[in-house]
Amino acid sequence: MKYDKPYVAPTLTVDAIIFQITNGVLEVLLIKRSNDPFQGAWALPGGYNASGETTMHALHRIVEQKAGIDTERDLAYIEQLYTFDTIDRDPRGHAVSVTYMGCGRGIEVRDAGSHTAFLDVDNLPELAYDHANIIRYAHERLRSKLTYTNAVSAFLDSKFTLTQLQSAYEIIFGREFDKRNFRKKVVLLSHHIL
Repeated sequence: MKYDKPYVAPTLTVDAIIFQITNGVLEVLLIKRSNDPFQGAWALPGGYNASGETTMHALHRIVEQKAGIDTERDLAYIEQLYTFDTIDRDPRGHAVSVTYMGCGRGIEVRDAGSHTAFLDVDNLPELAYDHANIIRYAHERLRSKLTYTNAVSAFLDSKFTLTQLQSAYEIIFGREFDKRNFRKKVVLLSHHIL
């Protein structure tokens, strides 16, 4: 494909998808946007990646500034999820978003209830940008990770029962599992992971 236009770099942004389980519900961290575009709409915590800053450093800075969460302290699991680069995802112009998925438990937000909150993944309001699609993608990725890693431990205390483990799986997958079959699969998975 031949490209005849002068080169203009897209804007580089970083977005965070942070999950936790509270009272039997899988929740995702959202912030209420204070500026246009999408002023007043809920969105993932995100922002610009500054020159001279890695995307991981930008992630730490953005989540701390916008939600008061220390990603290194509060998240037991974090991974770079995906790079979303659809040209029209931001009405201000072409913006590429490097997204990170993190999981934790008992995470407290600085501004809970007004501009920053954990909301039920299965009952989200209309979101800014393409963030609903990003959350769906992250939720599917999380489900996939649980089939071959111990990422579920990010949602649990350091010591937990098999019943608590099964409950976490059921919340994330949105369905019940047969107790005997679940325990057999956990034993097989633990052999694979260890």
